[in-house]
Amino acid sequence: MFRVTPVIITALFCLCFLPIRSAVAAEQPNVIVIFIDDMGYGDVGFNGAKGPKTPNIDQMGKEGMRFSDFYVGCAVCSGSRTALMTGCHYRRLSMAAVLFPNSKAGLHPDEVTIADMLRATGYRTACIGKWHLGHLPPCLPTYQGFESYFGIPYSNDMWIDPANQLADDMVIREGLTRTDLLAGHKKRNWVPLFRGEEVVEYPADQSTLTKRYTEEAIKFIEADKEGPFFLYMPHTMVHLPLAVSKAFAGRTDKLIWDAIEEVDWSVGEVLKAVREAGIAKKTLVIFTSDNGAAVGSSLPLRAKKGSVYDGGIREPTVMWWPAKIPAGQVCTEVAATIDILPTLARLCDGKLPDRKIDGHDIWSLMSGVAGARSPHEAYVLMHGPGTVRSGKWKFYPWKEGQGRQRNAGAGTSPQPVQLYDTVADVGETTNVASQHTEIIRRLQVAYDQHVAEIKANQRPTAPLVRKAGAVSPTRPSTTRRN
Repeated sequence: MFRVTPVIITALFCLCFLPIRSAVAAEQPNVIVIFIDDMGYGDVGFNGAKGPKTPNIDQMGKEGMRFSDFYVGCAVCSGSRTALMTGCHYRRLSMAAVLFPNSKAGLHPDEVTIADMLRATGYRTACIGKWHLGHLPPCLPTYQGFESYFGIPYSNDMWIDPANQLADDMVIREGLTRTDLLAGHKKRNWVPLFRGEEVVEYPADQSTLTKRYTEEAIKFIEADKEGPFFLYMPHTMVHLPLAVSKAFAGRTDKLIWDAIEEVDWSVGEVLKAVREAGIAKKTLVIFTSDNGAAVGSSLPLRAKKGSVYDGGIREPTVMWWPAKIPAGQVCTEVAATIDILPTLARLCDGKLPDRKIDGHDIWSLMSGVAGARSPHEAYVLMHGPGTVRSGKWKFYPWKEGQGRQRNAGAGTSPQPVQLYDTVADVGETTNVASQHTEIIRRLQVAYDQHVAEIKANQRPTAPLVRKAGAVSPTRPSTTRRN
């Protein structure tokens, strides 16, 4: 007589359980996030760009879903990248809006990044491009969930920190020597190129960065096409100082347009590599920018980089995933970079962080579910003097013309606060605060409650660890060569 023993029961359980896990793993999509630096809303063709041609980004928009009301978490670099990587408002994590080579802290490695989350569930992870969340241990990408890193550690208008670890075989250019670097050489716009945790080239040849990032990305895609993988590609361009490869130099009347066209080429090459690897139907690609234009165009939006008017924080955005995201649609609901981590948790079988995050799952928007609405009743930013987006309304708890906010030619209202209808008035030109006192009251409460909650629950940054004896990273003089 056949006897059911504990061993047989265990074996039968395993046989039933393993295929289920394999099926889940097989459904995990590859994820590529392309994050452009300082590209404005009006720098792409599908948003009406007048100068540069962006055929690859435009085609991506036709094949995927464009998000017309997609926000970042800060109007400048480091705060924006913090929000993307962690799903948290940067002020919650005590991060500076912009880090410098002489900054003393960076993103705490205890915070869960997208890379941490996905690596824990079996993903290969790579960061290729500009990091800007801490240029020394324990804040480098390799401490934040990325198995590999290739790129510059902060903005390309900065300088080298003498505490950076120099690779034995590093390429040193411009007539410098290793002794010069160890002695504390620094110069603005001369930045180090990293591989892993070491400087492999100094100063980085910025004219080749877009091309080399693209080549690195293609190698990673080809090597890991069996997946799943997460590729984070934060471009250095189109941040100042602008630079392009020989193939793109002089293609247009302006260097900024040349740089935009090279970034567009890069997007096309990455999508081409995905198709040629035969993984298009299992790869989600997200394209957006870290903040508004510095040199290019944020039109028809008001203001540019550094401002919490829409021109500083509302970005050209496309979500692309053949057969999963409906092609040719435009989502007009409010969504944000803080939503990417929780959405990927759902799609990639990832575990959400134990500690509070601010983002929400937006898969219903991305997948085109009929009637899907923004999960943000009020999207609040504390950057600068602050702002709130709620439905079609954009609220500013401060008087127009205050501080360093860029007005971009708009008039100055005598009202103590600002309210704009972003549907009827996309350029935020007419302050209608006096006509909607109930909306003002509601959004002021939302802002005040958000600020109070963030301040009551802030989490720390991590101190950067400098090697003993390293020369000071203080800002170099702009009037003489160091």
